[in-house]
Amino acid sequence: MFRTALRNVLAHKARLLMTVLAVMLGVAFVAGTLVFTSTISQASQGAMQQSFRDVDVAIQPQSGDATGAPPLLDQKLLDKAARVPGAASATGVVHGFTAIADKKGELIGDASHSEGGNYAPGTGGKDPRYPLRNGAPPHGPHEFALDAPTADKAGYKVGDTVRISTNGPVHEQRLTGIFTADANRVPPGSSLALFDTPTAQKLLGAPGSFHEIQLKADPGTSQTALKSAVESVLPKGKAEAGTGKQLSADLAEMIKSRSEDMQRYLLVFAGVALFVGIFLIANTFTMLVAQRTQELALLRAVGASRRQVTRSVLLEAFVVGVIASVVGLVTGIGIGAGLRSLASSMSATTPDGPLVVPFSAVVASLLVGVLITVLAAWLPGRRAAKIPPVAAMNSVHATPTTKSLVVRNTLGALVAGAGTAGVLAATHISDDDAGAKVMSLSAAVAMTGVFILTPLLSRPLIALAAPVLRSFGVAGTLARLNAVRNPRRTAATASALMIGLTLITGLTVIATSVQTGVEKKAVASLKADYVVSMAGNQPLSPEVAKKLGALDEVTAVSPLRQSVTGGADPTMLTAVDGSKFDQLTRLDFTQGSLGRLRGDRVVVDERTAERGKLHPGSRIPVTFNDGTKSTLTVSGVYEPSDLLHGVVVDQATVAAHQKQATDSQVLVKTRGDASAATKEALVTALGKNPAISVADKQQVSEEIAGQITMMLNVLYGLLAMAVVVAVLGVINTLAMSVFERAQEIGMLRAIGLDRLGIKRMVRLESLVISLFGGVLGVGLGVFFGWAGGQLISKTMREYEMALPWGRLGLFLAVAALIGVLAALWPARRAARLNILAAIKAE
Repeated sequence: MFRTALRNVLAHKARLLMTVLAVMLGVAFVAGTLVFTSTISQASQGAMQQSFRDVDVAIQPQSGDATGAPPLLDQKLLDKAARVPGAASATGVVHGFTAIADKKGELIGDASHSEGGNYAPGTGGKDPRYPLRNGAPPHGPHEFALDAPTADKAGYKVGDTVRISTNGPVHEQRLTGIFTADANRVPPGSSLALFDTPTAQKLLGAPGSFHEIQLKADPGTSQTALKSAVESVLPKGKAEAGTGKQLSADLAEMIKSRSEDMQRYLLVFAGVALFVGIFLIANTFTMLVAQRTQELALLRAVGASRRQVTRSVLLEAFVVGVIASVVGLVTGIGIGAGLRSLASSMSATTPDGPLVVPFSAVVASLLVGVLITVLAAWLPGRRAAKIPPVAAMNSVHATPTTKSLVVRNTLGALVAGAGTAGVLAATHISDDDAGAKVMSLSAAVAMTGVFILTPLLSRPLIALAAPVLRSFGVAGTLARLNAVRNPRRTAATASALMIGLTLITGLTVIATSVQTGVEKKAVASLKADYVVSMAGNQPLSPEVAKKLGALDEVTAVSPLRQSVTGGADPTMLTAVDGSKFDQLTRLDFTQGSLGRLRGDRVVVDERTAERGKLHPGSRIPVTFNDGTKSTLTVSGVYEPSDLLHGVVVDQATVAAHQKQATDSQVLVKTRGDASAATKEALVTALGKNPAISVADKQQVSEEIAGQITMMLNVLYGLLAMAVVVAVLGVINTLAMSVFERAQEIGMLRAIGLDRLGIKRMVRLESLVISLFGGVLGVGLGVFFGWAGGQLISKTMREYEMALPWGRLGLFLAVAALIGVLAALWPARRAARLNILAAIKAE
């Protein structure tokens, strides 16, 4: 039986090709994901661990102050740490966002990787971390040094004047030195500007303070011993010490955790592609078994048992699975390498490192590919074993009985009904996590029920296309009859496409609805003409609001200043200018009103109110991080938006408790409507800072829409693999159907149907099957999108159901295009069949 199975695989190489491709693509997705994430994870861990290569002990802040930023370490602590027994040296480190403008005034590189720091000279007046390639170290408030790659990219030389921004105002600094550094200190694609320590403290932190203190141990002193000695001088509750090894291990664990999260996310989509591939595999083996009815029945007649026949089919599947898995593994390694190159081209900060092929990728590829193929072929193999030997004499394969169809339809109706009921019930569950779990499980059950019912649904839905198909004459009529001739085969082929389009449509409906609601709410809540923010969501200096408020074109300005209270129940506050706030925003209040936003009066969003059971008149006890205790009084509860949420308080109430004030955004109201001239005046007032964004309402809306669209496009790309596998399924089904109907096609040619008519018949059949799957997928996707939106609307009041009719039409058009393209090769093959050879085919 093994030789028989192997002979059958070799005899049907062309027919099994699409199955091999489907399995190979799914396995390649799995292998590529494991290779890519392992490569990035190992490279990132290596780069991060190098950050503490020359550090034996690091002192870091432990808790936050009233601004939400970590408390800085002072000079006194640095001096104490330097005198600790076993410490060879102690270096105070300052770091923070620093944007560098090129000679055209544009921001160099990505704002999220634009850093600044301090040049801390040691023995000999040099900082060993940053060897100078040209020039001299920076001294004084108007000098700085720049990393060599950034300087070369921008064409800067020693002596040039460069425009720099840290938190708002533009500074013109003279470039005194160009330095080189290890990749762990200045990753590829990032920029690093160095100032002398007093200047760095003023621009990036607070005068006399550091973000971190790094110590080197004397020869013979272990990191653990030095850490123990350092802990004796640390202020309690303000700072903590860690060894270089410990901090490296913590970083490695954090990176590993993030990589595993990304890996799980990508593997979900690989699983979808493999699941879709199951339909293709099952379809292929079902058709192969049907075409070998005589052969299998003869094997039974000469003594083969049912178990041997089933084992023969499973052995075929095993051989196919092994071949597909090996090819998929090799392809996946290539995909992993390609993804790494793509990531490097899209983000210059992607760490370099060797390609990593983990043992898990090899094992997973072989196991997944073989198991999926064998499991998908089990049911066709079981059916093959039931073929009675007498079938060898009349070449008639048992067709599904009425009883089996009734059982299938009844089961499908019960499963689909139970799943639909579960989805509807989940929309009324108050617990969001429980509701999401119930809905996910119920949606899977509902889709399973629809799949079981697909043969039943195929006849009426395909019948709706009859008037259109009749317009194509005999070819159209034959295409309709062929599509409903074997409902199970049609259902399996269409279901593969249905699954992909269901997921794509559901995600599109939810994303479009979120986007519509957020856009409307964000714009509707704004009376301000402009929103000013720093690139990379970095904090803004209070000087920005002051400069804008001094302009004649500006009538009202208010910063949005985030702050955090301390105590057992920390509260996030958004401080604003209470006297101008009502001129800049239009909040929708569900309880109370804005009133006078002064003193202890605050307004809270609905989520905060529900969490704390707050209402107008409620008192909120808070402890500011300077130790001062206070009580805030709620005057109103408003609907949150993407721009404004949480507890809103007058900035004067918290200003006295903040050591360092920074703004997240600034709202600006101008005379008349927003215009290009007014915007130019605002940009000019801020020194034409390349790192500052001045956005009007339309741009705010477009930015929100762009973020959601980008996320949706990523999901489309990940789901594209499932659609590709579904296309292979359509091609495979049609190709094997053409082979199966060779005699019939020959007869049609003999009685006068020309080659063009044969091609048209196969293409129309493919088109009908694809559209059938497309209609089911879009319909289910809209339903699941609506249900998911009901859950989202409970925590997102601005959610607004919106059907993207244009995209839904596009999805159906794509389904039709898939049908047309998938039929090209099978239709050509059918039209080129030799008439006499086809008529004699058995």
